[in-house]
Amino acid sequence: QVQLVESGGGLVQAGGSLRLSCAASVRTFSNYNMGWFRQAPGKERGFVAGVGWSSRESEYADSVKGRFTISRDNVNHVVYLQMNNLKPEDTATYYCAKDRQEFRGGIRLSPAEYDDWGQGTQVTVSS
Repeated sequence: QVQLVESGGGLVQAGGSLRLSCAASVRTFSNYNMGWFRQAPGKERGFVAGVGWSSRESEYADSVKGRFTISRDNVNHVVYLQMNNLKPEDTATYYCAKDRQEFRGGIRLSPAEYDDWGQGTQVTVSS
C-alpha cells in the first residue's frame, strides 16, 4: 500500500517562501515520476510541478515558473517543492502524487495520470 505524506505548509506573507515535503512509502519510489498539484476552494485540482523518476526531467505550470523548484531524494523517498516569492494566488491545498506508470518518459500534467495521492497540506499566502 502506497502512502504519501505531505508537510511544510503554513501561513506566509506575500514574497515569502515555503518548502513542502512529501514522504513516500513506496519501495520502488525511484521508478516513478512524481508531481505536485494544488486545489483552491471552488476550483479544480491543477498541476504545479513534476519531476522525472531519474530527476533528469522537470516540468512546471506557467504560473510558478521561476519561483518554484521541484526536486527529489530517491535514497530517502522524498519529493520537495521549494516555493519562493509566494503570491496570494498561490493559496491552496497542495498535494503530491505518484505517476501510475513506471519509468514513464515525460511529465504528465493531468491528475488522471497519477494513481496515489497524499492528504494535502494547506498553503495560505497573505497580501
